[in-house]
Amino acid sequence: MRTCTIDRQTKETQIHISLNLDGTGEATIDTGVGFMDHMLELFAFHSGIDLEVHCFGDLKVDSHHTVEDLGIVLGKCILKALGDKKGIMRYGQMSIPMDEALVTTTLDLSGRPYLVYNATLPMMMLGNYETEMTKEFFKAVSDNALMTLHIQEVYGENTHHIIEAMFKSFARALKQAITIDEKNKDLVISSKGVL
Repeated sequence: MRTCTIDRQTKETQIHISLNLDGTGEATIDTGVGFMDHMLELFAFHSGIDLEVHCFGDLKVDSHHTVEDLGIVLGKCILKALGDKKGIMRYGQMSIPMDEALVTTTLDLSGRPYLVYNATLPMMMLGNYETEMTKEFFKAVSDNALMTLHIQEVYGENTHHIIEAMFKSFARALKQAITIDEKNKDLVISSKGVL
Protein backbone atom coordinates (compact mmCIF):
# COMPACT_ATOMS: atom_id res chain seq x y z
CA MET A 1 0.00 0.00 0.00
CA ARG A 2 1.41 3.37 -1.02
CA THR A 3 0.08 5.30 1.94
CA CYS A 4 1.41 7.79 4.46
CA THR A 5 0.22 9.69 7.51
CA ILE A 6 2.13 12.60 9.00
CA ASP A 7 1.30 14.80 11.98
CA ARG A 8 3.38 17.98 12.27
CA GLN A 9 3.10 20.55 15.02
CA THR A 10 4.92 23.87 15.31
CA LYS A 11 4.21 27.08 17.18
CA GLU A 12 2.43 28.29 14.03
CA THR A 13 0.50 25.28 12.73
CA GLN A 14 -0.85 21.88 13.69
CA ILE A 15 -1.27 19.68 10.62
CA HIS A 16 -2.48 16.14 10.00
CA ILE A 17 -2.26 14.70 6.49
CA SER A 18 -3.07 11.15 5.47
CA LEU A 19 -2.98 10.00 1.85
CA ASN A 20 -3.26 6.94 -0.36
CA LEU A 21 -1.60 7.26 -3.77
CA ASP A 22 -3.74 4.39 -5.08
CA GLY A 23 -7.06 5.77 -3.96
CA THR A 24 -10.12 7.04 -5.79
CA GLY A 25 -9.79 10.77 -5.15
CA GLU A 26 -11.77 10.89 -1.92
CA ALA A 27 -11.06 14.03 0.11
CA THR A 28 -11.74 15.29 3.63
CA ILE A 29 -10.20 18.74 3.90
CA ASP A 30 -10.32 21.38 6.64
CA THR A 31 -7.50 23.94 6.62
CA GLY A 32 -9.27 27.08 7.83
CA VAL A 33 -8.61 28.65 4.43
CA GLY A 34 -11.63 28.14 2.20
CA PHE A 35 -9.84 28.58 -1.11
CA MET A 36 -7.12 26.12 -0.04
CA ASP A 37 -9.78 23.57 0.91
CA HIS A 38 -11.24 23.95 -2.59
CA MET A 39 -7.84 23.53 -4.29
CA LEU A 40 -6.90 20.45 -2.24
CA GLU A 41 -10.27 18.86 -2.98
CA LEU A 42 -9.65 19.43 -6.69
CA PHE A 43 -6.11 18.06 -6.31
CA ALA A 44 -7.42 14.84 -4.73
CA PHE A 45 -10.16 14.39 -7.34
CA HIS A 46 -7.91 14.94 -10.35
CA SER A 47 -4.92 12.96 -9.03
CA GLY A 48 -6.98 10.02 -7.78
CA ILE A 49 -5.17 10.33 -4.45
CA ASP A 50 -7.26 9.84 -1.31
CA LEU A 51 -6.47 12.81 0.91
CA GLU A 52 -7.36 13.71 4.48
CA VAL A 53 -6.13 17.09 5.72
CA HIS A 54 -6.78 18.81 9.02
CA CYS A 55 -4.96 22.03 9.85
CA PHE A 56 -5.15 24.60 12.62
CA GLY A 57 -2.94 27.57 11.83
CA ASP A 58 -2.26 31.10 13.02
CA LEU A 59 -4.74 32.66 10.60
CA LYS A 60 -5.01 35.72 12.85
CA VAL A 61 -1.59 36.61 11.36
CA ASP A 62 -2.33 35.62 7.73
CA SER A 63 -2.47 32.44 5.64
CA HIS A 64 1.30 32.25 5.05
CA HIS A 65 2.28 29.67 7.66
CA THR A 66 -0.81 27.54 7.03
CA VAL A 67 -0.36 27.33 3.25
CA GLU A 68 3.42 26.84 3.29
CA ASP A 69 3.29 24.21 6.03
CA LEU A 70 0.55 22.34 4.18
CA GLY A 71 2.93 22.18 1.20
CA ILE A 72 5.73 20.89 3.42
CA VAL A 73 3.65 18.08 4.91
CA LEU A 74 1.99 17.13 1.62
CA GLY A 75 5.41 16.90 -0.06
CA LYS A 76 6.79 14.73 2.74
CA CYS A 77 3.74 12.44 2.51
CA ILE A 78 4.08 12.02 -1.25
CA LEU A 79 7.77 11.17 -0.92
CA LYS A 80 7.23 8.66 1.89
CA ALA A 81 4.29 6.98 0.14
CA LEU A 82 6.37 6.54 -3.03
CA GLY A 83 8.88 4.40 -1.14
CA ASP A 84 11.69 3.17 -3.41
CA LYS A 85 9.80 4.46 -6.50
CA LYS A 86 10.05 1.10 -8.26
CA GLY A 87 7.87 0.90 -11.34
CA ILE A 88 6.62 4.49 -11.36
CA MET A 89 6.39 6.33 -14.67
CA ARG A 90 8.41 9.13 -12.99
CA TYR A 91 7.46 11.93 -15.42
CA GLY A 92 4.17 13.73 -15.89
CA GLN A 93 2.88 16.62 -17.94
CA MET A 94 -0.56 18.17 -18.35
CA SER A 95 -2.03 21.34 -19.80
CA ILE A 96 -5.36 22.39 -18.31
CA PRO A 97 -7.69 25.10 -19.60
CA MET A 98 -9.94 26.86 -17.10
CA ASP A 99 -12.14 29.16 -19.12
CA GLU A 100 -9.77 31.92 -20.36
CA ALA A 101 -6.74 30.55 -18.45
CA LEU A 102 -4.30 27.89 -19.60
CA VAL A 103 -1.61 26.35 -17.37
CA THR A 104 0.91 23.60 -18.09
CA THR A 105 2.58 21.58 -15.35
CA THR A 106 5.54 19.31 -16.02
CA LEU A 107 7.19 17.28 -13.28
CA ASP A 108 9.84 14.66 -12.60
CA LEU A 109 9.96 12.59 -9.41
CA SER A 110 13.71 12.76 -9.77
CA GLY A 111 14.91 13.06 -6.18
CA ARG A 112 16.13 16.56 -7.09
CA PRO A 113 13.90 19.38 -5.84
CA TYR A 114 13.57 22.35 -8.17
CA LEU A 115 10.71 24.72 -8.89
CA VAL A 116 10.23 26.85 -11.99
CA TYR A 117 7.09 28.96 -11.54
CA ASN A 118 5.95 31.44 -14.17
CA ALA A 119 2.62 33.06 -13.39
CA THR A 120 1.06 36.48 -12.98
CA LEU A 121 -1.85 36.65 -10.55
CA PRO A 122 -3.88 39.88 -10.86
CA MET A 123 -5.62 39.68 -7.47
CA MET A 124 -3.79 39.64 -4.12
CA MET A 125 -6.55 37.98 -2.08
CA LEU A 126 -9.15 35.27 -2.64
CA GLY A 127 -11.14 35.17 0.58
CA ASN A 128 -8.54 34.77 3.33
CA TYR A 129 -6.01 33.25 0.91
CA GLU A 130 -3.05 35.37 -0.18
CA THR A 131 -2.49 34.46 -3.80
CA GLU A 132 1.29 35.01 -3.60
CA MET A 133 1.32 31.93 -1.34
CA THR A 134 0.58 29.75 -4.38
CA LYS A 135 4.24 29.81 -5.35
CA GLU A 136 5.32 29.12 -1.75
CA PHE A 137 2.96 26.13 -1.56
CA PHE A 138 4.34 24.54 -4.71
CA LYS A 139 7.93 25.28 -3.65
CA ALA A 140 7.29 23.53 -0.34
CA VAL A 141 5.79 20.52 -2.12
CA SER A 142 8.68 20.37 -4.58
CA ASP A 143 11.35 20.71 -1.89
CA ASN A 144 9.85 18.06 0.37
CA ALA A 145 8.75 15.55 -2.29
CA LEU A 146 12.19 15.91 -3.94
CA MET A 147 10.38 16.75 -7.15
CA THR A 148 11.42 18.84 -10.15
CA LEU A 149 8.32 20.93 -10.85
CA HIS A 150 7.68 23.41 -13.66
CA ILE A 151 4.44 25.41 -13.63
CA GLN A 152 3.79 27.70 -16.58
CA GLU A 153 0.81 30.00 -16.92
CA VAL A 154 0.44 30.28 -20.69
CA TYR A 155 -2.19 32.99 -20.33
CA GLY A 156 -5.09 33.99 -18.13
CA GLU A 157 -6.98 36.88 -16.62
CA ASN A 158 -9.01 35.57 -13.68
CA THR A 159 -6.86 34.76 -10.63
CA HIS A 160 -9.16 32.00 -9.38
CA HIS A 161 -9.12 30.35 -12.80
CA ILE A 162 -5.33 30.55 -13.12
CA ILE A 163 -4.67 28.98 -9.72
CA GLU A 164 -7.35 26.34 -10.23
CA ALA A 165 -5.72 25.39 -13.53
CA MET A 166 -2.40 25.10 -11.66
CA PHE A 167 -3.78 22.67 -9.09
CA LYS A 168 -5.64 20.60 -11.67
CA SER A 169 -2.66 20.37 -14.03
CA PHE A 170 -0.36 19.54 -11.12
CA ALA A 171 -2.75 16.80 -9.99
CA ARG A 172 -3.05 15.28 -13.47
CA ALA A 173 0.71 15.41 -14.08
CA LEU A 174 1.36 13.78 -10.70
CA LYS A 175 -1.21 11.08 -11.48
CA GLN A 176 0.81 10.18 -14.59
CA ALA A 177 4.13 10.20 -12.73
CA ILE A 178 3.03 7.95 -9.85
CA THR A 179 1.33 5.41 -12.14
CA ILE A 180 2.98 2.00 -12.05
CA ASP A 181 4.32 0.81 -15.41
CA GLU A 182 3.40 -2.88 -15.30
CA LYS A 183 6.14 -3.77 -17.81
CA ASN A 184 8.78 -2.26 -15.53
CA LYS A 185 7.18 -2.63 -12.11
CA ASP A 186 10.37 -3.99 -10.54
CA LEU A 187 12.63 -1.32 -12.03
CA VAL A 188 13.52 2.20 -11.00
CA ILE A 189 13.25 4.37 -14.10
CA SER A 190 16.70 5.93 -13.90
CA SER A 191 19.99 5.22 -15.63
CA LYS A 192 21.58 5.59 -12.18
CA GLY A 193 19.33 2.86 -10.77
CA VAL A 194 17.97 5.09 -8.03
CA LEU A 195 15.68 8.11 -7.73
